[in-house]
Amino acid sequence: MSQPIPPKQIKPKKRSKRKARGTLSAIGALLLASAALRIGIGANEALAREGAMIDTQAGPLSEAIEPAERNEPKPLGLKDDEIMPLLKAMNDREALISKREKSMAIRMQALSVAEQEIDRKMIALQAAEDQLRATMSLAQTAAEDDITNLTDVYANMKPKQAAALFEEMDPEFSAGFLARMRPDTAASILAGLSPSVAYTISVVLAGRNAEVPKQ
Repeated sequence: MSQPIPPKQIKPKKRSKRKARGTLSAIGALLLASAALRIGIGANEALAREGAMIDTQAGPLSEAIEPAERNEPKPLGLKDDEIMPLLKAMNDREALISKREKSMAIRMQALSVAEQEIDRKMIALQAAEDQLRATMSLAQTAAEDDITNLTDVYANMKPKQAAALFEEMDPEFSAGFLARMRPDTAASILAGLSPSVAYTISVVLAGRNAEVPKQ
């Protein structure tokens, strides 16, 4: 008889190693998750502390800014019925200013015309003065010529005849004629005058000579 074939021995599978590896992986994952959680909590705490510090530092700044914001002028909310009177007042004032400017322009124009008229009259007055001055100069020259001619007439007369005329003449005129004559001719006429008239004429002549500046 043939011997029975012994059954094959089935080798046990290596499950213990796989289980160990799975356990280690789970433990590692838990450790990593715990570490990440700690890191996240630490970061949140750091951010919270930093935010608190910023709030503490920003407190005085916000307190300083708030009054400035409160002091800023707020826009005026004017209604239409409030704006219309203001616009009317501005238009009235602008019209008044325009009216005054026109009145001022008219006055300036009138002043310019008056100045031109004054200048024209001043030129005419200056021309009249020049003409009058020339006329007076001509009259004085003519009078001077007449006096010179009359003096020559008296000087060429006989002393007695000239003395008779000088007796009736005003001493001022007599002294003027005698002052223009030669000294010898004047002395001859004075000798023919009465003592009182000769004295008066001599006093007038002396007074005129006294007024002449001496060098």
